[in-house]
Amino acid sequence: MDKGRLIVLTGPSGVGKGTILRSLLEKHPEVHLSVSATTRQPRQGEKEGQDYYFVSRQQFEKMVAEGELLEWAEYAGNYYGTPRRAVEKQIEARRSVILELEVVGARTIKETFPDALRLFILPPSVKELEKRLRGRGKDSEAAIAKRLQRSLEEIAAKDEFDLAIVNENLETAIKEIETAIFSN
Repeated sequence: MDKGRLIVLTGPSGVGKGTILRSLLEKHPEVHLSVSATTRQPRQGEKEGQDYYFVSRQQFEKMVAEGELLEWAEYAGNYYGTPRRAVEKQIEARRSVILELEVVGARTIKETFPDALRLFILPPSVKELEKRLRGRGKDSEAAIAKRLQRSLEEIAAKDEFDLAIVNENLETAIKEIETAIFSN
């Protein structure tokens, strides 16, 4: 890639976006990860400024009001958003930036950055998605049920994106994503 490009990775919770993203960043250090801001509490092991910028609802709402976010959405009772200036600086410096976003935020990017490559990650099945969510051991039964219901709505939006990739086999999914990112 000889110019900066915005790449969006989206899909339902538990589909493997984080695992795919970590692998891509390991293999391709030339791609810059955009760190999102969120109002949710950190999970065990997450680091401020590396995994997310953890902010209060009041701070987040101020960022929205002042136009500091490229996109933002509310998901499962918390706000998530992409700090605008950090992404713009990387693209201006001819570096590609990858965003891991929820579907609502990924939709917004189409308006903000029409040339962004927007990739939708699908689970092999809803049953497998439920197994993955339960296997994380991070959410209550109520949270899992809420995420699964939301996932069905999100999966229905897959055709809105540039490419939909099924994450049944991690290495195969990563190769498909690499082809999409690096073939242009």
